[in-house]
Amino acid sequence: MNPHAWYRHRWPWLIFGLMAASIGATLLMVFISLRQADGLVNDHYYAAGLGIDRSLEREQRARQLGQQALLRIDSLTGQVDLQLGGNSQPQTLTLNLLSPTQPDRDSQVVLNFSGQPGHYLGHLQAPVSGRRFVELLGEQNGQPWRLFEEQWLRPGTATRLGDEPLRGELGQPAP
Repeated sequence: MNPHAWYRHRWPWLIFGLMAASIGATLLMVFISLRQADGLVNDHYYAAGLGIDRSLEREQRARQLGQQALLRIDSLTGQVDLQLGGNSQPQTLTLNLLSPTQPDRDSQVVLNFSGQPGHYLGHLQAPVSGRRFVELLGEQNGQPWRLFEEQWLRPGTATRLGDEPLRGELGQPAP
């Protein structure tokens, strides 16, 4: 046996090991990508882009009506308490709590007028906390309006909606 044969040195095995690890990691990533759905990719991007304009119109309408809301969610009972201010006081509102990355964690609640001015109540089926896109939908004279903000929902903490400038307003960067 030759003591200077290539297979007796560490360096060739280290290089082969790194190549084998790279090939293994590549195959693992291919396997994962084939098994998992592309949840954040929208196949209908053009229609989604057109929908942005409609959403901005609704947000501008809410701004014109002076809509603002204070949202409280009871983490124990799931009761949603919303105090709405502004010129629109519909009988029902729709509250969407949207997860930015996990659509299966989205929640929708219909809020009903409680009888007290600007006070609405609803009930969540599952607890919600963390980063969410909070969307409040209402209607005034057949015209829809929308409050939409990204918020961190924390148990026992009130969340204000409608107090931030719209994108593109007051020097805010446009999307």
